[in-house]
Amino acid sequence: MRVEKFMEAIGADFYAGVPDSQLRVLCDALMRRWGIDPTHHVIAANEGNAAALAAGYHLATGKVPVVYMQNSGEGNIINPLASLLDRAVYAIPTVFIIGWRGEPGVHDEPQHVYQGEVTLELLRVMRVAHFVLRPEASEEELAEAMEGFRTRLAQGECVAFVVAKGALTGEKTAYSNRGSICREEAISLIAEAAGESPIVSTTGKASRELFEIREARGQGHHRDFLTVGSMGHASSIALGIACQKPDTKVWCIDGDGAALMHLGAMAVIGSQKPGNLVHIVINNEAHETVGGMPTVAGKISLTDIARACGYPKVSSADSLASLREALAEAAEARETCFIEVKCALGARADLGRPTTTPQENKTTFMTFLRNRG
Repeated sequence: MRVEKFMEAIGADFYAGVPDSQLRVLCDALMRRWGIDPTHHVIAANEGNAAALAAGYHLATGKVPVVYMQNSGEGNIINPLASLLDRAVYAIPTVFIIGWRGEPGVHDEPQHVYQGEVTLELLRVMRVAHFVLRPEASEEELAEAMEGFRTRLAQGECVAFVVAKGALTGEKTAYSNRGSICREEAISLIAEAAGESPIVSTTGKASRELFEIREARGQGHHRDFLTVGSMGHASSIALGIACQKPDTKVWCIDGDGAALMHLGAMAVIGSQKPGNLVHIVINNEAHETVGGMPTVAGKISLTDIARACGYPKVSSADSLASLREALAEAAEARETCFIEVKCALGARADLGRPTTTPQENKTTFMTFLRNRG
């Protein structure tokens, strides 16, 4: 189904959410129609943030908002859904559009399998009526589903469209930014600087590139914990390791979208100030893995945030030379370091995915940490 027909059937003029590859044509259509306009479209820090923005929109206008997300974001909306939007509380009607990764019977990456299995069940438990939009769905079926939803929305209930793979079609938009550093080159330099120290890398292409760098060098993957899911939590995982292994330098490769998703983690890191943690944020100002839609990281200062959170050593690199210098200083430092790396958008077309399972990754990484004492 063409994405324009889908949006027309919903009939909303406010969307907030977190981009998803399965919803890419919807995200691109929203960017073409409104860009980032707080009266019509906001790319939120996380899905709970989007739900709260939607609530504010409804309170101000009386109209029904739309919140979009990948199904991995369902967990982030449970609290606002149960304690803010629900009919038993404020009865704020909201349409959720959820990209269904890991749908049973459809091949997907390991981090999406269980989430895919429980996607519809979570909606049932949360009393959210839903319609699964599949590639074969007709405009008439969509209209019928929306007509039924309108009755529920009028009663202050929330409803959801769960979008199966390939259900939406439309034009795709190419995005760019002002960065000049290639992310894969940056990660290669980080791996060199880390040496034999452990690295925790964030979800998305950063972990995929780190895996392939190790493969190309024949180094093995025991040093690296690839956070293939759980977006926004890599820095907290790294902090947990650093606190338990104070004599081991721990490196974290984070992304701007991930760091923004759970920004409070930086406040916790800054308050703890572990002298053995290096937190690196690859900032390409975009949700690149799911299509390149912008984050707010191009309009704020991550380094100022790090300083305000209490990181004692903060730097920013916009060239490979300045990155090498920052990494060398971090390798020698005995205080918490924060490095922002301003990168360009883009990755190799033939970029692969990890060939080890998450359980294998965990086992070899834990053995590596244990052997370090």
